[in-house]
Amino acid sequence: MQNQGVHLLLSVGTQVVTQVEVRDTDGKVIHPRGAVGVVIQSPADYWHSYRVRFLDGFEASLKRAELAILSQYQQQQQQSPLQECQLMDHVIYRCVIGSRAYGLELADSDTDRRGIYLPPAELHWSLFGVPEQLENSETQDCYWELQKFLTMALKANPNILECLYSPLVEHTTPLATEMLAMREKFLSKLVYQTYSGYVASQFKKLQADLRNKGDVKWKHVMHLIRLLISGIIVLRDGYVPVRVEVHRDTLLSIRRGELPLDDIEKWRLELNREFDEAFEKTRLPDRPDYPAVNAFLLRARRSAL
Repeated sequence: MQNQGVHLLLSVGTQVVTQVEVRDTDGKVIHPRGAVGVVIQSPADYWHSYRVRFLDGFEASLKRAELAILSQYQQQQQQSPLQECQLMDHVIYRCVIGSRAYGLELADSDTDRRGIYLPPAELHWSLFGVPEQLENSETQDCYWELQKFLTMALKANPNILECLYSPLVEHTTPLATEMLAMREKFLSKLVYQTYSGYVASQFKKLQADLRNKGDVKWKHVMHLIRLLISGIIVLRDGYVPVRVEVHRDTLLSIRRGELPLDDIEKWRLELNREFDEAFEKTRLPDRPDYPAVNAFLLRARRSAL
């Protein structure tokens, strides 16, 4: 999902490095580009700002594209620009996710691309190592190193599973085609925990926003309902339904703020009951097929020699 970035969002406590100068309300530069801070508040989606506290106690609101994770930043400093460029040449899979893949796009919707890269073995083994993900701050594209992607998929990360099932695939190598052919091996009952746990926690935050601010982010509400519908189908039918199909009009009504929150809450509770029932009857295994995925990773590593 494009902006839950369940797994693209930075959690509270993450050490970050600024990619821009940090200024106060008067425009005065308080910290230079490259300053280190800690995330003290995370947004609900990619496009809103983080609250970052610096070593001197100063706090600022910064967007995700203006921040780098400290550990990744340090690792990238060890690599030459040539090496970073070369890594983009090793992308083996690229797809579109988010609103355009869901069928929920508007005229001004962004195109969110995600994918996988397989680094050359010598670089992977080298002193420099390779980053777990490559990000293009201008286009908001993100590419995960293969092992990182597979690990997140095995944990039933919703964003990653949607990459495997996206109807909008732009680039595949034979290796990626092989991975897509075994995508059902990533599905398991873990979907129940990851999907339901995320939806429940986020709805509590939305209810708190309504109490404290008198409003909620309707786009976020829409995506939470969509995720719950998706989870039901994964457990019941054994595949990840990226496009929303029959629910499109209702979900877009939620996005526009046209449905009362009480009605949405009733629907959510009904979907929760369906989700519980789907979990009780699911034919998915307790755990994903770790041996098959591990064997695939080993083949991929050998191909990178």
